[in-house]
Amino acid sequence: MSGGAIQLKILLPTRVFADERVSKVNAEGKDGHFSLLPRHVDFVSSLVPGILSYEIADTGEEIHAAVDEGTLVKQGATVWVSARDAIRGPELGELRQAVADRFQGLDERERTVRSAAAKIEAGFVRRFLEIQRRG
Repeated sequence: MSGGAIQLKILLPTRVFADERVSKVNAEGKDGHFSLLPRHVDFVSSLVPGILSYEIADTGEEIHAAVDEGTLVKQGATVWVSARDAIRGPELGELRQAVADRFQGLDERERTVRSAAAKIEAGFVRRFLEIQRRG
């Protein structure tokens, strides 16, 4: 594969969901869908419940996972995704239904709290990256 690879790490509160060398990551942030390639600039985004897809670097296999709200950080050749929950599934239709049933079925109060926490987390990550660049 030309252009290198990205080390994708999807972290859940209780386990590492994925740790893969990938050639591309597709995700959905609050401002819409986006793709990341190995040579893209460093990037931070708050994720909304949706489908996260990635292509395995060595095989070209495309993997799809339903992810809950979270934060994505790309720094250099590593992408970290921190989410509350994730589900891997064979079919996109089943995963879209899982997003609707499991992740978007939260009551309004929990959504408000989680949104505030995601904003705090994204701000923390941005400040951390700024400090790291200066040092």
